[in-house]
Amino acid sequence: MSGKTAIMMEDIEKVYQMGVTKVHALNGISLDIQNGEMVAVMGASGSGKSTLLNIMGCLERPTGGIYYLDGENVSQLNKDQLAAIRSNRIGFVFQGFNLLGNVSVLDNIQLPMIYAGVTKKDMVNRAKEALDWVKLSKYINHYPGQISGGQQQRVAIARALVNNPTLILADEPTGALDSKTSIEIVSVIQRLNLEKGITVVMVTHEKDIAHYCRRLINIKDGKIVDDTLLLNQRNAAEDLANLEKERDVEA
Repeated sequence: MSGKTAIMMEDIEKVYQMGVTKVHALNGISLDIQNGEMVAVMGASGSGKSTLLNIMGCLERPTGGIYYLDGENVSQLNKDQLAAIRSNRIGFVFQGFNLLGNVSVLDNIQLPMIYAGVTKKDMVNRAKEALDWVKLSKYINHYPGQISGGQQQRVAIARALVNNPTLILADEPTGALDSKTSIEIVSVIQRLNLEKGITVVMVTHEKDIAHYCRRLINIKDGKIVDDTLLLNQRNAAEDLANLEKERDVEA
């Protein structure tokens, strides 16, 4: 196995038993994703893209096939082994932010470190670093309900970063946000990919958002129907700066 390959999937299948009916969510997915790639996954509702992301994130096991993560066959690991991989190697970002409303921003960011056994002092330091990286340090003692949706998503990205993952999985990270805020969030994700070298796989239903990635995978009926390198990858920070200039002119 090459050290340069973050994800290698060979003939992955996922079948759900729904009463007497078998539902084939994934039908023989094979793909390689290299370390440091930023990949978009698109497909209609029910195409299998979220199931694929769940298997990549070791939240579900495939029914068939083999999944290598950083060269390790994780297809048949037990629940504790999968939990350790999720805790130490993978960061998750979701459409609904998944923040706890009754605890502070700082405490939300610290949550993944509790399960990783990090000392309290290190937890605070790492959480502050991550919050600074997403440029929200002044909101450290706020609660999620006191900040905007875009700021909540940046907190969620900070939470995904605190255990120094090699892989970030983002499931519709801009789905609940307006267009300008969406570009802001993608600019943060693009920056962590470029500056930290973290591999990113992002599910999106928006083609404009997909074009901030270097590669686009389309899924239909549990199969890959197209896998394309995007030669003209858009720069979210530049687009955001141009958008703000336009608004300044209009004002």
